[in-house]
Amino acid sequence: MKEDGYRVKRYSEPVKRYCQTLDLKENPELIERYKYLHSSEASWKEIRAGIRQVGILEMEIYIIGSRLFMIVETPLDFNWDEAMEKLATLPRQQEWEGVVAEFQKCEPGATSSEKWRLMERMFYLYE
Repeated sequence: MKEDGYRVKRYSEPVKRYCQTLDLKENPELIERYKYLHSSEASWKEIRAGIRQVGILEMEIYIIGSRLFMIVETPLDFNWDEAMEKLATLPRQQEWEGVVAEFQKCEPGATSSEKWRLMERMFYLYE
């Protein structure tokens, strides 16, 4: 339940975090279908494997209305541009992007890194 919060994975070494946003089309039926496509029972194993293959340790997507927010955790030496370039060439990735583009507010043929916009951190409470 969202009011209880979400447990965060612990790592044996420091990691860095990337945050992204993307908007879906304002259609409740499409949004429910999009959520189902990302469920553990419906998501494509090749896509999950590709995410891991490029060095991503954890990826979470949150939703409110039609707004998505993604958190990506990686090792400190992770190179975002190189990883996204590699991810775009992996098995079924282009096919997956075509399927999910039906639900997303994006340009036709856009890659994942072109659709999801990296966000700037403007506040933190770390000491």
